[in-house]
Amino acid sequence: MDEVKLLGAWPSPFSYRVIWALKLKSIPYEYIEEDLSNKSSLLLQSNPLYNKIPVLVHDGKPVCESTIILEYIEEVWPQRPLMLTDPYERTVARFWIKFVEEKGPAMWMVFRSSGEEQEKAVFDTLQMLETIEHCAIGENKFFGGEEISMVDLAFGQLAHWLGVIENVTYMLANS
Repeated sequence: MDEVKLLGAWPSPFSYRVIWALKLKSIPYEYIEEDLSNKSSLLLQSNPLYNKIPVLVHDGKPVCESTIILEYIEEVWPQRPLMLTDPYERTVARFWIKFVEEKGPAMWMVFRSSGEEQEKAVFDTLQMLETIEHCAIGENKFFGGEEISMVDLAFGQLAHWLGVIENVTYMLANS
């Protein structure tokens, strides 16, 4: 029997990527909330290089980094596929996952900066969101069309914070 544990933290959008994948695939798991100011020995042993969440522990074997965990889940539990079957569409999906990994941090700089640095972060965030809207999603319901995919999970961190981003960018634009 598979023993699956997820080490995460409630404010982490990266933990939610994994939670959503596990739930979409109906994989039972034990969620272990980490206190990031007092990391558990399990976390430190499972991710000794970075000491970061999320970490998926499957039958005692740790898998680190949310995107890598999503790929692992997809390979181990093929039911309810989260990657498209067409090789070209999978490649395009990987492109957009890489895009959010590289461009997504600009969004967080809106909250962690001020002045010119914050203005640049707002500009970069709006540019990223426009790119996603016009180039990635188009008229589709999800990135992969009508079904939720791994790309949607990767971008899910943005969706959670969009309302806050809209409020901050509106306030900055009108100040």
